[in-house]
Amino acid sequence: MLRAVFFDIDNTLYDSTTLARMARLNSIRAMIDAGLEGEEEELYAQLQRVIKRRGSNYPKHYDELLKELRVPWSPKIVAAGVVAYERTKLGYLVPFPGVIPTLLELRRRYRLGVISNGIAVKQWEKLINLGVHHFFECVVTSEEVGCEKPEAEIFYTAMQALGVEAEECVMVGDCPRTDAEGAQRVGMKAVLVRLRGGEEGKAREAELDAVVRDFRELPGVLRRIEQVV
Repeated sequence: MLRAVFFDIDNTLYDSTTLARMARLNSIRAMIDAGLEGEEEELYAQLQRVIKRRGSNYPKHYDELLKELRVPWSPKIVAAGVVAYERTKLGYLVPFPGVIPTLLELRRRYRLGVISNGIAVKQWEKLINLGVHHFFECVVTSEEVGCEKPEAEIFYTAMQALGVEAEECVMVGDCPRTDAEGAQRVGMKAVLVRLRGGEEGKAREAELDAVVRDFRELPGVLRRIEQVV
């Protein structure tokens, strides 16, 4: 019997890939308007390299960009990038179609939680801006646990928070390695969401418990999984 469903956040509940691309692009445009010299495409590519090297949670990407460009530090230019990023982010923090009605339906049958890699406050900001935070009984982040998916400890921490066993749980996420494989290693069922398309991990689809391409498929998929548990 399934008792709990855990969700990833990025590219599972909303389109984080498009959000990041547009927010970073708009930040570059704003920085150019504020006086940064250079071609938009080249500056965007350089910013992407900074983010890849430093990690998405590094707090001073724009300061680092100026340093790499050998441009004197400018609070005006940095602030322009930050403001443009935040404004764009809010515009793209929108749940995928069907997320809210599906969570409403699932909450009647299962206990819901989140297991997410990232900084706790940032993950909560996303859930609150998406308007879905109240659906989840627990939100477990890698920052708080001290390890990231696919490590077992973060999954066990979430199960302990809801008082459930692995065989009673399903993990729903977009990443074959961190979400699906990580969950299956500890004994959970795994549902991969492909709401944006893409080919990553397609070779492993047969090993998963289910793959959905529309969030509204989840209730039916979970009922089918329950029949074979």
